[in-house]
Amino acid sequence: MRRHLAVLTCSTLLVIACARTVPKEEDQAAAESPPAAEVEALADSAQVSRKAKLANAPAEQRLRESYQAAGAAIAPPLASPDPLGAGRYAPMVQDRETYAHVEDGSVLRVAEHPVSTFSIDVDTGSYSNIRRFLRDGALPRQDAVRVEEMINYFDYSYAPPKDRSQPFSVHTELAPAPWNGKTHLLRVGLQGWKPPSGKDGVELPPSNLVFLVDVSGSMQDPDKLPLVKSSLQLLVNELGPRDSIALVVYAGAAGVVLEPTPGDRKAKILSALDRLEAGGSTNGAAGIEQAYALAERAFVRHGINRVLLATDGDFNVGTVDFEQLKDLVEEKRKSGVALSTLGFGTGNYNDQLMEQLADAGNGNYTYVDGLAEARRALVQMRGATLQTIARDVKIQVEFNPATVAEYRLIGYENRALKREDFNNDQIDAGEIGAGHSVTALYEIALRGSGGERIEGLRYQGGDGRSSANAELAFLRLRYKPVTGLPAGGAPDGDTSKLIEQSITRDAMAPSLAQASASLRFAASVAAFGQILRGGRYTERYGYADVLALARAARGDDAQGWKKEFIQLVEQAQELGTQAANRGTPEVSD
Repeated sequence: MRRHLAVLTCSTLLVIACARTVPKEEDQAAAESPPAAEVEALADSAQVSRKAKLANAPAEQRLRESYQAAGAAIAPPLASPDPLGAGRYAPMVQDRETYAHVEDGSVLRVAEHPVSTFSIDVDTGSYSNIRRFLRDGALPRQDAVRVEEMINYFDYSYAPPKDRSQPFSVHTELAPAPWNGKTHLLRVGLQGWKPPSGKDGVELPPSNLVFLVDVSGSMQDPDKLPLVKSSLQLLVNELGPRDSIALVVYAGAAGVVLEPTPGDRKAKILSALDRLEAGGSTNGAAGIEQAYALAERAFVRHGINRVLLATDGDFNVGTVDFEQLKDLVEEKRKSGVALSTLGFGTGNYNDQLMEQLADAGNGNYTYVDGLAEARRALVQMRGATLQTIARDVKIQVEFNPATVAEYRLIGYENRALKREDFNNDQIDAGEIGAGHSVTALYEIALRGSGGERIEGLRYQGGDGRSSANAELAFLRLRYKPVTGLPAGGAPDGDTSKLIEQSITRDAMAPSLAQASASLRFAASVAAFGQILRGGRYTERYGYADVLALARAARGDDAQGWKKEFIQLVEQAQELGTQAANRGTPEVSD
């Protein structure tokens, strides 16, 4: 009994001692939380940034690797506390990331829906975002996968147009589909005119560029503002005295950090970038308004006029409604100033906003997951990113019901247009930059092939004019030429031009192995994207099949992008196997 009393007494004393030494929960929170004014102060934001770096060691490790891959001479962030990257494959925080939900395109009967119409898309943000997921040890969400952006990440070596009188060339090819022996793939490829190269690289018109940079508190992580600064430094190093650069930042409010400055005054420009620090809320709409005002003031006639928005897309004050932000950018594009988006970061990333703002602003969308991607978009493909050579480019394919029973367009779900939109020059569509290529793939089932998925209607024939017709489809393209921009006015060339050509059986390879290497590689990318989205139409075609097709079709790969694609498929295969062993779904919704 005495022993129990002694134990009870000791326990009571211990509880009392703990109560005296441990502060109350609210007191502890108050002790750890600095005053709000200090958090918003610039000096304290730097201190918060250092704490964030220690809390995000895997992101720092990725950033350091991207610096090494790009061969940059810019100092990377501080060394990670986890130098071996042991936490690299930890699951990412994804619950605040925003993606638009899109249903896969359906199979359509030619007898009922003979015409397919859509806007071209040159964005590549989905591909590099998927790469980020896989490198972090997670399969991407299905809605993060836009197959057309994956396909268009790669160069397929299409022959360019002979001169600039026609801004792009058109290429078609057919071959059996790799995932279904009873259907075929129809590829429509466009290759934009490429500007000549001089001793200092690609020769572009004078540029009026406004960097619009998010410096809010959400941009403190190493893969956000620090990477933004280093990425824009790469572009600055490519510009010359004919170019003009301005810098606008926004957090709770927007402000001009650098007035329009000649591109050869690099020390001044780089110093302005280097001084940027993160802290505060995010009023993106105010920043957009101010950036456009600055770009319009420095407008370059017959030149490149563009705002480059660098952010994670997490707008939380001012105008935050998605449709209102789009309306704002759509109105501003009438000035002749385009808007392109550069996405950064994880956890709170708003992919939907970044992709749609670029679309509304007649620009392009890139997700920057490392310095190597920044070098690709802003240095190696600078002409495609900055110089528009054709606007409002639309594609329309009319299939011949005498030869084609069914079709489906792979990807481009959020670029679909109504049939009547094709001839309506008031309807906005995508832009092609200098040197850009665009690829669209249709899966088609020929009549009598056995590849049909839909039974025909009882009271509708739809056999077409002639069963012996060798024509499979008729291709139409519309675009508005870009030859110059009047000062302060809308772009010229508001009347579209038409290109037409037929697609016949002569363009069909008898087997997939006899198709061009570029078509086979594009098919491997399309298959991979569809598998990541759940594989609705790819039957039992799996990662191993994608790898075999991609390896055999890799061909010329000077930049190593195709090799990297193969490595990503291998990573997805490993993650899929792990998920299957755990009994969890491979791809999250």
